[in-house]
Amino acid sequence: MTQKIHTGIHKLLEAANSQIETLPVSEAIGLLADPEVLLVDLRDPREREREGKVPGAFHCPRGMLEFWIDPASPYHKAEFATDKRFVFFCAGGWRSALATHAAQTMGLKPVAHIEGGFKAWKEAGGPIEPPQPSKRV
Repeated sequence: MTQKIHTGIHKLLEAANSQIETLPVSEAIGLLADPEVLLVDLRDPREREREGKVPGAFHCPRGMLEFWIDPASPYHKAEFATDKRFVFFCAGGWRSALATHAAQTMGLKPVAHIEGGFKAWKEAGGPIEPPQPSKRV
């Protein structure tokens, strides 16, 4: 029997985007030096190894976000207990939109995401630390 998905990714994204703040990449690049802002890279470690990373961005794999945000979780990270503004990004803006919506629903604030993600950041000439080859054996 074939699954009948009634709420596809585009509907999820539409719902999330209607309730969250989306920053143009030019504005996000301008926030890089702001000590009151924490850029959060949601990409997979292999994406970061392959594409490079935003200097100073905090890495939180998307699958751990809710666990790292919740202070009651054994996986909680202190970075999410600050009074900073959180700006999420992924490769293209889809995961970060859903992540922003989830974080906002949990009560994290203020939180936004970067339109177009890391791809848009690179295309706009945002600073990037070059890719680092994996040291895995």
